[in-house]
Amino acid sequence: MSKYLAKPHLLRGFKYDLRLYVVVTSFEPLKIYLFQEGLVRLATVPYSTDKKTLKQRFMHLTNFSVNKKSKEYVKNVGTDTNTEAPAIESKLNLN
Repeated sequence: MSKYLAKPHLLRGFKYDLRLYVVVTSFEPLKIYLFQEGLVRLATVPYSTDKKTLKQRFMHLTNFSVNKKSKEYVKNVGTDTNTEAPAIESKLNLN
């Protein structure tokens, strides 16, 4: 089930989603393992609550397949896996 949040948590003004991967190996006793790596997907345009922006998909959606078509998209280079993903370090001043 999904629910749209009217006031989503933002990462320096950008909407994002975070995926953490876990495996439950036992319920009695409860044993849960959290994978060391997760996944973060970001929108390519800063978020706004202005009703005029409701149709701006690059602002409201975090899907990679959508955001890679944005003029604000920056290809991530120099990663170990060499995958194509938004390089947000410069936008978010993470360098």
